[in-house]
Amino acid sequence: MPKLQRSDIPEALFRHLLLRVRQREISVTDLGQFYHWIQTNPTVPDGAWYKRFQNFTLCGQDHFVKTFLEFNHTPVGKEIP
Repeated sequence: MPKLQRSDIPEALFRHLLLRVRQREISVTDLGQFYHWIQTNPTVPDGAWYKRFQNFTLCGQDHFVKTFLEFNHTPVGKEIP
């Protein structure tokens, strides 16, 4: 299983993530939860996956984070702990 890619994120993807954070009003506290999780250098499954946090859901594909969802949105893929 791949490790989450934490650097050298394509610029278009990075801009997309920032836009979703703003649109979905992800708080600084919520981003702190995300930050602490990525600092663990997590392993993620191949293909689509998601991780639920207290107030949002993080979605990814292979080793990339792809978007932030509001907690009530339905994610696709394998849930990771």
